[in-house]
Amino acid sequence: MDNQEIKLTSYSHGAGCGCKISPAILSEILQGNEFMPDHKGLLVGNHSRDDAAVWDLGNGQALISTTDFFMPVVDDPFDFGRIAATNAISDVYAMGGNPVLAIAILGWPVDKLSPAVASKVIAGGRKACMDAGIPLAGGHSIDSPEPIFGLAVNGLIRTDSIKRNDTAKKGDWLFLTKSLGIGMITTASKKNLLEISDLSIAVESMTKLNILGAKLGAIQGINAMTDVTGFGLAGHLIEMAEGSGLTAMIDFTKIPVMPAAWKYLELGCVPGGSNRNWKSYGHKIADVNETQRLILADPQTSGGLLISVSESSVPEVISLFQEYGFEKQYLSPIGKMIESSGKSLTLT
Repeated sequence: MDNQEIKLTSYSHGAGCGCKISPAILSEILQGNEFMPDHKGLLVGNHSRDDAAVWDLGNGQALISTTDFFMPVVDDPFDFGRIAATNAISDVYAMGGNPVLAIAILGWPVDKLSPAVASKVIAGGRKACMDAGIPLAGGHSIDSPEPIFGLAVNGLIRTDSIKRNDTAKKGDWLFLTKSLGIGMITTASKKNLLEISDLSIAVESMTKLNILGAKLGAIQGINAMTDVTGFGLAGHLIEMAEGSGLTAMIDFTKIPVMPAAWKYLELGCVPGGSNRNWKSYGHKIADVNETQRLILADPQTSGGLLISVSESSVPEVISLFQEYGFEKQYLSPIGKMIESSGKSLTLT
């Protein structure tokens, strides 16, 4: 089957991180399990909803372990593999660490799609691993009703550089390193409304490694960090705020949004995941209108880093952004962590 004949997204009911179980249902699933005792060597584990588990190696170093996988978010098999792998590796960067090893997770409908197509997906995953400087060293595959791909990734970090998502401090400034709107753009693709140029911009964003996270891990004034994926910016802000006992106060005009997202929003290209997200946490957000709601709840696939930075470290963070070629729109904070106001997230 030629690549031009394949529409991978037609073989799955969801797309990318939009496949994630909603925050409310996930809370129900995990109820009770989060209170199981952790092993003494587990530095980050059952007691927080962080991006990865972290294990103390006992020599000032720690092992980061994570896994992430999903169904196709684009139709091109190679790009799907790159995006899924980039997204999985991001969890290590979001903890401030350096990835060192990955293994693949593949579910494939062998009665519907040829092995050659699966091979291209894995090749895309291998390319992302090569870009991150790590081997794709094996994996596991099953025959499944829908195509699924992702990675299990291990990384290393100094124990004093670990960045959690629940340790923000009052007065921290919030930065975001990628633009929002991926969910709307990929939904436009499923509706056959997407322009090729917009697809290229979205794929470029989703395949950009959050390698900056490894550098940010060394900055002590970064008090919390996570990456923005299927729960949308609002969901990950709420996790950070609630875990830290604070409220995130956001200036919506400062949030970077892909220009194409506004176009597809007007065309009604709203992912189902947006509504599931909002149903889970909308009651925790104050002062938001309908357009803001749809942007904030838009599920991101391989999204950017959300960083909570002490005021004294803001110049160092901006300098690092500039060193890595970040555009001006990312150099201003999108908001601030303030004393809890009864809502987890509020807009100015």
